[in-house]
Amino acid sequence: MSKKLQDNGLWESSRMMLPQHREAFQSVRHDKPVPTKRPTADDIGIMREAVLLPLMHTIIVRKANEMERSSEMLRALYAKVALVLAKNMKADLAKVKRHMLENGMSVCEEEKDDQMIRYRYTCREHEDRFTMTRDYLRAEIGVRIGRYADSLVTTIYGTDPRVSVLETEAKKKS
Repeated sequence: MSKKLQDNGLWESSRMMLPQHREAFQSVRHDKPVPTKRPTADDIGIMREAVLLPLMHTIIVRKANEMERSSEMLRALYAKVALVLAKNMKADLAKVKRHMLENGMSVCEEEKDDQMIRYRYTCREHEDRFTMTRDYLRAEIGVRIGRYADSLVTTIYGTDPRVSVLETEAKKKS
């Protein structure tokens, strides 16, 4: 670029440029580092929660409906417990969605096939994709539903669910 075109504004205005590219160009010209807006590990965890929680909620509600229609002896108990788990998951999903909205994050399903689901995300103007395999989803959903069940039992008992109520009462008396 010649000296006549440099810093006169005409050269810069004659080129079509995205705002992100203009910022990068100007920061290089002024020797400033380009700020990275890549998602942190916490952001990626939140996006993973945003994907897993709706799937878990759907599974639990479907199983609760199946249990209500079954001929099991304790079907009412199983269905009610499943609905309590679904309620807890829904509350957590609301928190995750609020956090994502406050931080300018979004996740949407892009492509689905027999082996994997591909998601597109936007996190503070950074767009990218991530993929979750169906095997990973199955395993992670099983683990997380187990955690929700453990937290529900802990809430009921107030201690480790493997400790019986009688043992807990005996410890309190002594």
